[in-house]
Amino acid sequence: MYGDIIIDITHEKLDRVFEYKIPEHLKEECEVGVEVIIPFGLGNRQVKGYIVKIKETPDYDLEKIKPILGISPDREAIEGRMVALAAWLKEHYGGTMIQALKTVLPIKQKENAKIKRNIHLLLGQEEAERQLESFITKNQKARARLLEALIQAPILNVTFVTGELRIAKSVIDYFVETQIIEMVSEQIHRNPVTKQEKLTKEIVFTQEQQVALDTFKEEYRGGRNHTYVLHGVTGSGKTEIYIEMIKLAILQGKQAIVMIPEIALTYQTVMRFYHSFGDRISIMNSRLSKGEKYDQMMRAKNGQVDVMIGPRSALFTPFPDLGLIIIDEEHESTYKSEQVPRYHVRETAIQRAKMEGASVVLGSATPSLEAMYCIKSGKYKLLSLTSRLSHQALSKVDTVDMREELRAGNRSIFSRKLRQLMEEKLENNQQVMLFLNRRGYAGFISCRTCGYVARCKNCDVSLAVHHNKILRCHYCGYEDIRKPQCPECDSKHIGEFRAGTQQIEELVKAEFKDAKVLRMDMDTTKSKDGHEKILSAFGRGEANVLIGTQMIVKGHDFPNVTLVGVLAADMSLHSGDYHGGERTFQLITQAVGRAGRGDIKGEAVIQTYSPTHYAIKAAANQDYQEFYTKEISYRQLLGYPPVENLLAVLLSSEDEEQLERASNYLKGFAAMTSEGWDVKIIGPANPVIGKIDNVYRKVFYIKGAKYERLVTLKNKMEAYIEINSGFQKIRTMFDFNPVRF
Repeated sequence: MYGDIIIDITHEKLDRVFEYKIPEHLKEECEVGVEVIIPFGLGNRQVKGYIVKIKETPDYDLEKIKPILGISPDREAIEGRMVALAAWLKEHYGGTMIQALKTVLPIKQKENAKIKRNIHLLLGQEEAERQLESFITKNQKARARLLEALIQAPILNVTFVTGELRIAKSVIDYFVETQIIEMVSEQIHRNPVTKQEKLTKEIVFTQEQQVALDTFKEEYRGGRNHTYVLHGVTGSGKTEIYIEMIKLAILQGKQAIVMIPEIALTYQTVMRFYHSFGDRISIMNSRLSKGEKYDQMMRAKNGQVDVMIGPRSALFTPFPDLGLIIIDEEHESTYKSEQVPRYHVRETAIQRAKMEGASVVLGSATPSLEAMYCIKSGKYKLLSLTSRLSHQALSKVDTVDMREELRAGNRSIFSRKLRQLMEEKLENNQQVMLFLNRRGYAGFISCRTCGYVARCKNCDVSLAVHHNKILRCHYCGYEDIRKPQCPECDSKHIGEFRAGTQQIEELVKAEFKDAKVLRMDMDTTKSKDGHEKILSAFGRGEANVLIGTQMIVKGHDFPNVTLVGVLAADMSLHSGDYHGGERTFQLITQAVGRAGRGDIKGEAVIQTYSPTHYAIKAAANQDYQEFYTKEISYRQLLGYPPVENLLAVLLSSEDEEQLERASNYLKGFAAMTSEGWDVKIIGPANPVIGKIDNVYRKVFYIKGAKYERLVTLKNKMEAYIEINSGFQKIRTMFDFNPVRF
């Protein structure tokens, strides 16, 4: 047996494995993730490394392969488990072991570490006083000043000494040379959580909350680890249950990870958890610097943190004794990685929990079809909350058919019903949220005479119109200037679909003169604390209308919001993939749930061109079971996940002809390999966007009921690609049950 071993798993240049022979007496102990001692380099110095792959056939000349010397006696269990998790990621989601390791491990970046340097007095009290007298006698004022300060405080910070005491470096060097002091350097780990006042508010649980907690606690205390789905309507108190679950884990000496789908949720979530856990929580997200990210990972590893909160990367926090993983809003598509390996947080969290003896809690008002399907099949356990806290009623919902509005002569983006309710709420000093799943000033430029659409010259997408009349591609950044006439037919009837968040903001300000408006989308939250500033201002009542994209309808709790308007509700219905109905139901239900979380009953208006669609109707009724029954029937009929599994194979290249040949060859190989396996291959075809930044893309899909067979097929395709030179200029990516390409 032979093992591929990686030497340094903390370095950013994680790009090389070395092959070693596994001696007969170590075969039982050697497995992926185990830390071993190996002879390295010309001098055969002994170093530590991790096994990342075990194989029966060597890749090099046997005479050149050295043997593993032994298993590391002081190996760290957490690092071994993370390496094993990386191997699982590679196996189940494709890519290389190096890509998987870089996903899972806290890689040390070339960042200037923050160092605190202190001066420690080495002399005893009497000796120090004698030395001080000598300095004074010799009129050595600076030396006397420093020693006098050290007698009063035996440890002083270097910055204080050089700044406040005005001591030169030469004096400090003299003290070090004569062993009066020693210099002690300590790395400071940055903490991105701003300290807040800790509240001690006692929580009184509803009967439903208590039943859910008792079920979890009994099994957790008994060492029975499960995957739970906490299905609670919006405002039912899921966060309070999360906190109690974490308290139980911490009492047992374990740590917890809380996953949130977007950075926008970090601020409110952290504040709610801070009141319970104080400085023992930390955050992880893409807005942190590389140094801050590494620091948080090290704080967790060193036992300085009990709870880590954040989006996808928080899942790989190297806690030494992980006991609980909570995935809030588990249905969100952002839990699917867009980078290789294209892992899903839900499945990866369950695998990590299995490896570490932890429990997983999936929380949502609108669970994913996958989660509910697993409940029905007995794989997950259901914890249910059917009513809001304080028995607040769910929002009253009106569905408006925008086709009828047009027939009645209303050409505004606001229906008559929504306008009337907005006027009422604003007059009564209540707040309104308007949700639109768009960004930028408008949609696209099109000619009503010939059908021309302004498109990016590099990418197969329409250009979006921005406020300064610039047309911009949101993929590669290409820009053009808006032209007054159609470039194809010279018609003046060329215009735009004006339905961006920026345009809605201008319309609200024009129609509601007293409205104070905030807008929250990708364009207004680019700064490091952009989300926090907008949400804090709205929470303090500095604005009474909040307009935004998806990020405003996820998990936020504003008691004074009594009306939610869902504009163009069915925009996501026709997104071109099988998730359209599910996404639409989830978005609308989440949006409607933002209203009426205080003392006043909430109202919502859903504006749609498809009022009879089952996803729209179920969302208006806030009836998950009604939606699930219809949607799962559709998935069963067409063989879509979660009923069957789907493997997407995406190929890309700058050479369009070579890409065409490669995709057909790979499809042919997959068809031949899977003959008799009861799988179906669809494509290859262009994905939703066929070209990005002059790189062409092709995709084909493989459907099959047995997930393990698709994994085997993926492995065989990877091996086929590796030995065929025709794929050297082709980038290939595998994705199981993809969210969307």
